[in-house]
Amino acid sequence: MRTLFKSTLFLLFMLPMSFFAQNTVSGTVTESATGLPIPGANVIVQGTTNGTTTDFDGNYTIQNVANEDILVFSFLGFVTEEIPFQGQSTIDVLLDEDAATLDEVVLIGYGATSEQDATGAVEKISAESFNQGAVVAPEQLIAGKSAGVQITPGGGAPGQGGTIRIRGGASLSASNDPLIVVDGVPLDQRGVAGSRNALNSINPNEIEDFTILKDAAATSIYGSRASNGVILITTKKGKKDSPFQFTYDVKASVGNIIDKVDVLNADEFRTLIENTPGTDPSLLGDADTDWQDEIYKTSVGAIHNFTATQGIGNFYYRVNFN
Repeated sequence: MRTLFKSTLFLLFMLPMSFFAQNTVSGTVTESATGLPIPGANVIVQGTTNGTTTDFDGNYTIQNVANEDILVFSFLGFVTEEIPFQGQSTIDVLLDEDAATLDEVVLIGYGATSEQDATGAVEKISAESFNQGAVVAPEQLIAGKSAGVQITPGGGAPGQGGTIRIRGGASLSASNDPLIVVDGVPLDQRGVAGSRNALNSINPNEIEDFTILKDAAATSIYGSRASNGVILITTKKGKKDSPFQFTYDVKASVGNIIDKVDVLNADEFRTLIENTPGTDPSLLGDADTDWQDEIYKTSVGAIHNFTATQGIGNFYYRVNFN
């Protein structure tokens, strides 16, 4: 009888220990579209302050998780995922992009935030707002689209781009060009061999969006290089598990002079010389060439764009030729 009493008492003590047993859960949080890890994603036990964030590789470890707890995975621009804990030691999560809030996400140099939470002067221009037509330079996509950003066309020389100024110039001797950052890589503003404009190396059709950082609070991460503002360019990329797609588009243009300068023709000029004392009209010959007709011919141009994209598991690519 005493043995039975002790056994029963032992089981009663063990029952709460089993009921309140705490577990450790680890895993990886990745994008469902691309398979890329999501650093800085939030992992929280619902209804508590127990939580953690993912590291640079998307890995996380959270402790003190009880049975039937619900783990909440969230990140800005993605749909929040809730997964009940049922004793798993590893939980890998795929987050889908949230189309409703993705347009509100802006890059700020040192991460991403929503437009309402951005403390600096930040403006995002997405592909839906780009200027349409035969665009041959990236800066033409956003001309007139952002307050305080002035884009002046170049002089027309081959490879010469436009001049970009964010809130005017600040120096009489140094450069007033903003810092251009493409997918996190700053561009050399001096240009590359064979091109006067560094932006000429980017195909306008491959640009996803522009983010313009205008003031010191938004550009501080880049230091003195960003004294004239920063333009962040995000290019298009392949997506995970997407079928093979080949796209070809062409933009054709025809140019013609609207009106010529009204000048004297050869016969009228010779008549003028004949009526001028001390001149010899015979030296002018009998040629009658309209040099405006010879110079201003009708021009025909075409921009061809080839794109191939595919995603097989975690291997995905996007190839473009322009």
